[in-house]
Amino acid sequence: MRYIFKFPDIGEGITEGRILEWYIKKGQSVNSGDALVKMETDKVVADIPSPRKGIIAVIFGNVGDVINVEDPLVEIEIADISGEAARELAKEKKQTPEPVPVEEEGSGVVGTLEIASDNAILSSSSEGLTINQDLPDAPKKVLATPVARAMAKDFGIDINTVKGTGPANRITKKDIQKAYDTRYEKKQIENTETSQDSLVEYETLSQIRKTIAKNMIASKHNAAHMSAFEELEISKLVAIRNKYKAQFTEQDLKLSYLPFILKAVALSLKNHKSLNSEMDLDNNRMIYKNFVNIGIAVDTDNGLVVPVIKNVDNLSISDITSQINMFAKKAQNRKLTMEDLKDGTFTITNYGSIGGLFAVPIINYPQAGILGIGRIHQKPVVKDTSIVIGNILPLSLSVDHRIVDGGEATRFINDIKKYLEDPVRMLF
Repeated sequence: MRYIFKFPDIGEGITEGRILEWYIKKGQSVNSGDALVKMETDKVVADIPSPRKGIIAVIFGNVGDVINVEDPLVEIEIADISGEAARELAKEKKQTPEPVPVEEEGSGVVGTLEIASDNAILSSSSEGLTINQDLPDAPKKVLATPVARAMAKDFGIDINTVKGTGPANRITKKDIQKAYDTRYEKKQIENTETSQDSLVEYETLSQIRKTIAKNMIASKHNAAHMSAFEELEISKLVAIRNKYKAQFTEQDLKLSYLPFILKAVALSLKNHKSLNSEMDLDNNRMIYKNFVNIGIAVDTDNGLVVPVIKNVDNLSISDITSQINMFAKKAQNRKLTMEDLKDGTFTITNYGSIGGLFAVPIINYPQAGILGIGRIHQKPVVKDTSIVIGNILPLSLSVDHRIVDGGEATRFINDIKKYLEDPVRMLF
């Protein structure tokens, strides 16, 4: 009996992935839970495990190919199952095999995977199956119509590289024509690129970069952006951080100003529920969150990711520092999981860490707001009628004006200012 395993829906809006590495080859035996392929999605890199024990009959896709959720990954020949047993297997409810950890650097683990749909069973056949692993170069025989095979031969196309769209993924003449057209267009592009090699460079978009582009457009299209700016004088906070950073270093923790800012934002969100909400137009309602989960935008070599610290209002400065340090390491090593990225209610972006002062951050839609943190710098300020050197923290707040009025946005910033200019308030 043949079992078709499709690229599973792993949640959080992921619709496609790029094949980074195949761990198996045609004719190889696999057990349930064995890693089949390493996939790069827009959020994480993950190993996809086999849901069944059997022999790999067909592998779909090559390294570098982008495939959609529910596209076939492999066909597995399952022994000793036929007749009524096969029909019962086809009726089984979808399973969720355990994720396979990836040990090497630069990858992550997905928490939930689903197997192929209920109709993903083919009758037993030896077509496309190679048992003898000593003959890796033996020609493959794939499912294809006679017309498609003839066209592939005429066009000089390796039919084994073509993705079928017919019943049971059978290759049709339309698939061959599409493969021919794609090859022709690629050659035309390559010829153009070759003539301009000295002028431009080409790089394939990563899944993360493609998703960033889509999300930014969706945010600007769906939310009514409004921004407000403020400067805070935080000399008291600077003194507290300088006093305790050595103590944190002894605990192998790097104490920055960010944990204090997260704590101040979390406490302020408790008093301004519109900033911790989202609009549900489909159901004609507002959704107000009774928990505070703050996402931190992290700049990595592979693009922007936003891990989420849960229940920030209930955490100590030490706890927040520990989680920031942990997420920074996981983000740089691409070891963030889907659980690390979900359920955010508000977002902070810290462009000040690389020198910026003010910006107009784009809301992490469908959230209601995002706070941008600028570079702390010194400049003259007036205190008690005297001019002194102050430590200035610039803030840029963008909100969805459909949800948050200007007055509410200003009051929210004032609450953050109250906590950061007098950090002792955060203890009460």
